[in-house]
Amino acid sequence: MSTFPPSLTCTSLSFAWPDGTEVFDDLQVAFGPGRTGLIGVNGSGKSTLLKLIAGELTPADGVVRLAGEVGYLPQNVTLDTELRVDEALGIAARRAALHAIEAGDVGEEHFTAVGDDWDVEERAVATLDQLGLGHIGLDRTIGEVSGGESVLLRLAALLLSRPDVLLLDEPTNNLDLYARQRLYSAVEAWSGVLIVISHDRELLDLVDQIADLRDGRITWYGGNFSAYEEALATEQEAAERLVRVAEADLKRQKRELTDAHVKLARRVRYGQKMYDTKREPRAVMKMRKRTAQESAGKHRILHEEKLTEAKERLDEAVEAVRDDDEIRVDLPYTAVPPGRSVLTLRQLRLAYGAQVRGEFELRGPERIALVGRNGAGKTTLLRTISGELAPTEGEALAHVPLRFLPQRLDVLDGERTVAENVARSAPDASNNRVRARLARFLFKGARADQRAATLSGGERFRAALAALLLAEPAPQLLMLDEPTNNLDMASVKQLTSALESYEGALIVASHDLPFLESIGITRWLLLDGELRDTTAEEVRTAMATS
Repeated sequence: MSTFPPSLTCTSLSFAWPDGTEVFDDLQVAFGPGRTGLIGVNGSGKSTLLKLIAGELTPADGVVRLAGEVGYLPQNVTLDTELRVDEALGIAARRAALHAIEAGDVGEEHFTAVGDDWDVEERAVATLDQLGLGHIGLDRTIGEVSGGESVLLRLAALLLSRPDVLLLDEPTNNLDLYARQRLYSAVEAWSGVLIVISHDRELLDLVDQIADLRDGRITWYGGNFSAYEEALATEQEAAERLVRVAEADLKRQKRELTDAHVKLARRVRYGQKMYDTKREPRAVMKMRKRTAQESAGKHRILHEEKLTEAKERLDEAVEAVRDDDEIRVDLPYTAVPPGRSVLTLRQLRLAYGAQVRGEFELRGPERIALVGRNGAGKTTLLRTISGELAPTEGEALAHVPLRFLPQRLDVLDGERTVAENVARSAPDASNNRVRARLARFLFKGARADQRAATLSGGERFRAALAALLLAEPAPQLLMLDEPTNNLDMASVKQLTSALESYEGALIVASHDLPFLESIGITRWLLLDGELRDTTAEEVRTAMATS
């Protein structure tokens, strides 16, 4: 690690996407030692900021200054499936040199490769074990591990490199409960600068401070996420109170302006009457009329200024109240009658070893939670049902139209716009219909014309879900693989509400037990070598203690 105190400063940072979409303009922010939770709604620029810090993106203006080495865990970890584990950890060359020396080869190049890192293999094994990956071994290939294990392997590589600044973008995505506990322990033990983006409340409750990214600016809150929520609730209560005061003031100013107009009109009518009846000398009446007009003008300007000030105070008060847009998910009418056969699995053996003994039937609008440890084969089972993978034995028969939303969201073409991606799924839908659907997912106007490659994780999910729901025929069996990955909490709430109202059959693979319990699951299936029925309580106990 560096001998300098770890720190990170962004000065006058500006960045925009090639299509002109601005993300930051003159951002100033500094991070010191400690754990920081970086939060904000989907699309606010959280992942973009980490990429700028990590050097994966270049700012249009401004600089990023780092005292020490940086390690970065991206939101979507992709590793070459042909790599060995030791190659993914970045220790293959040193390990090979060690083995050569141990075998009696004293070539200078081997000592140069090892340097001072003589215990690298022991440290690697210990780090893997710390993260619950001790069973993998250094000689296996990445293609043999699950998505969750890939995330932990990438984290293990970072821990082995001992960076001063650690950047984690949604690190709990795809991790089972057991793996999450391992990650939490690693985060708690971190002593340098750590910045983590997450929607995982338990992880965010381990941080020392919250950095709330909103409208291109960061607001700091001391304490963890629970403390942030309490502070924000107090702040918003005060802001709403100010709105009520400002609204009352605006009404009063409008009323006073109206009263002033009435009084001034009366004065004008009286002055005109006196002038018409010529009750006083003409010069006196002209002077009084001019004085009345000047007084009326000043009075009107004074009240109009007060009204303008009241409007400005109301606007400022309203801006302080958060009213973030939320997605509106309208699932198609896809009712499945009770008892109707939806899916049949017979003597199914999956490509990576898991199996379904005998015959499994999904009937009617059942809502199934598919759970299991990382690497158990949940994604493989869903891909087999959807027809993407062929089973090694047996068969999977869907008796109704189905749609599958994978966790990697690779259903989108990064070079196409959001609107073009959705239109591909519904070639018969009009442009107006496509855009109306996208507006419900917060892709309004020019945002629907963004390239998919420029979207944040949460935005990609919204675009993929819009494409899924607009596709025809509408799905009577909906399969979702880790759907809460990358979603902010408001979007998870909206997704939950939508799935509660869905009338078709549902299979959801997820490690997010609170989310599963919130969508009315009627049947719990545990995949652990083979598929079997279980309960939420058994799942929570087994996954947390195994």
